[in-house]
Amino acid sequence: MPVAAGREMIRGDFHVLARCTAGSGRLTVDFTEHDLTADTIAWIHPGWTHRWDDIADLKGDLVLVRSDLVPTAALGRLPSTPPIVPANTLTDTAFDHLAGEYAADRPDPAVLGHLLGAMTLRLAAALPAVPGCTDLFGRFARLVERYHAETREVSWYAAQLGCSPRTLSRAVHTATAATAKQYVNARVILEAKRLLAHGAATTADCARRLGFDDPANFTKFFRTHTATTPTGFRLEVTPRGNPGGTPVNA
Repeated sequence: MPVAAGREMIRGDFHVLARCTAGSGRLTVDFTEHDLTADTIAWIHPGWTHRWDDIADLKGDLVLVRSDLVPTAALGRLPSTPPIVPANTLTDTAFDHLAGEYAADRPDPAVLGHLLGAMTLRLAAALPAVPGCTDLFGRFARLVERYHAETREVSWYAAQLGCSPRTLSRAVHTATAATAKQYVNARVILEAKRLLAHGAATTADCARRLGFDDPANFTKFFRTHTATTPTGFRLEVTPRGNPGGTPVNA
């Protein structure tokens, strides 16, 4: 697996698919550490932050995929899914077919595209089901993904979904054990952490991009939900507190 371990967070605008075939290692995705072992597949979506940890002994295949090449059907689940997918015979076969075509003397782009689509569909099918997930919760989660930087008001989301805030909160609690308000706030905090951990966004930049009219209000919000300041968080997750680098593009 031609990937270098490092301390800096990576945030790309493409999908990262890593099939682990031997050895073990660790991967941090959105500030949560995950074990990598044989027969697991890491699927990192565009916009997620990640860092490869202790992967010197890990072997496998790495595929970087533009978003427009992934079938909509493979992305029809919740916007936030587990980054580690258990491999099975079907996912392994899909990876092998893609690798075989790519290694051909004259790989066919059309065939590669179809094989890539089949592989991501197989990966989506291998994702574990979310207990208690209803259509209402799924629609809410997708709205939050799109509008969390514009509004944190549960009443607004409920109005868009044609239900009462209480009905919405019940659906969210059944799926996540959190209230609708807690779910929205958690998504805002996650985006704030992503901005702080990768790139050079200041606290004021983060506040503006997440819909806060005053950096002080953003700092108070961040501290309430993380027990640290934006600056303190950046110092914890970036090498020597230096975010460094520029956004990764493909």
